Amino acid sequence: MSARFNDVYPENAYGGFSRVDGTIEFFSRLQALAKESRVIVDVGCGRGRHLEDPSQYRKSLADLRGAGRRVIGIDVDSAAHGNPFLNEYRQIGPDFVWPIESGLADLVFADHVLEHVSNPEAFVAELDRVLSPTGVFAARTPNKWGYPALAARLVPNKAHAKVVGYVQSERKAEDVFPTVYRMNTRTSLRNALRNRGFDCCIYGIQGEPSYFQFSHQLFRVMAWLHPLVPPPFRSSLLIFARRSPARPR
Repeated sequence: MSARFNDVYPENAYGGFSRVDGTIEFFSRLQALAKESRVIVDVGCGRGRHLEDPSQYRKSLADLRGAGRRVIGIDVDSAAHGNPFLNEYRQIGPDFVWPIESGLADLVFADHVLEHVSNPEAFVAELDRVLSPTGVFAARTPNKWGYPALAARLVPNKAHAKVVGYVQSERKAEDVFPTVYRMNTRTSLRNALRNRGFDCCIYGIQGEPSYFQFSHQLFRVMAWLHPLVPPPFRSSLLIFARRSPARPR
């Protein structure tokens, strides 16, 4: 971690994470949900970038495997086959149907995936199909109205890897994918989930200004401004949903 990060967030020296760490927030809740799950499905699992995390604690939270439960990863990218946080990997085919048996999953999660979903209705239909009757869905995704997503929409998709590589030097090009932001507001998420009979909890979080680590001055200024961001404009959304008890069976 850079010296400027530790200068702004000195608590990082005690455990390897800041007080506003979004990964800690999301995966802590996932770990709690995983304890009640036998089959977990990681949608858009990727190659396992958490393996490169310098924080051992964050890395341990990202590993949802455990006694009596199985983590199945699915992705369109064959590079995900080597993801070390999975018990099993399954490739999503050109029809985008999830290669998961109906009603199998107790927990389905998607970390930084929803911004790439071009058909929210089809995504939620597959989610509805694979979840067990008491299953839970969890996701983390950029807020369409947060400043990182607003800035990203000004940059052509073909240039995203180059721009992200400049502002986040630790981010690899193979981890940058085209974005569409069709499932990235509270309203769009709530509508998509409720239309399939899900109750949901959606809230915004504002982590560290990681896109500004190229400049010490900007990083300090943005770290001061981040806590002042109103809830509707916070950079990331966390989504948790389960079927409504009132849903017709």
